[in-house]
Amino acid sequence: MERKRAQRGDSKLGCILWILVLLTGAMIAWKAVPVKIASSELYDFMVEQAKFGARLSPERVKRLIVERADDLDLPLDAKNVSVNKTYGRIRMRAYFVVPLEFPGYVYDWEFDLEVDRPIFVF
Repeated sequence: MERKRAQRGDSKLGCILWILVLLTGAMIAWKAVPVKIASSELYDFMVEQAKFGARLSPERVKRLIVERADDLDLPLDAKNVSVNKTYGRIRMRAYFVVPLEFPGYVYDWEFDLEVDRPIFVF
């Protein structure tokens, strides 16, 4: 009795492809997740400054945002941060680009963080 050479499930190619897909996903997550966490922390800091930094000058709030971004290793320049207080509102905006380097490819991840809140002075 002859044995069939191509039986269902005998191929190793499918397993190798799935391993490559999983490794690629893990590599992307390894580089992207820390950047996303840091940008979320910077956004939370900006919201906190909008809530409780109403007594500070816009220049001081801008300096605090740039310092916090530097602590989080985010490439944020002071020229890409704007803080305006007008008519009982505070508006903040921070724009920066984080390059994610992969083998043979660099992805520029753009972040444009905006906060617009009313100022409550107690």
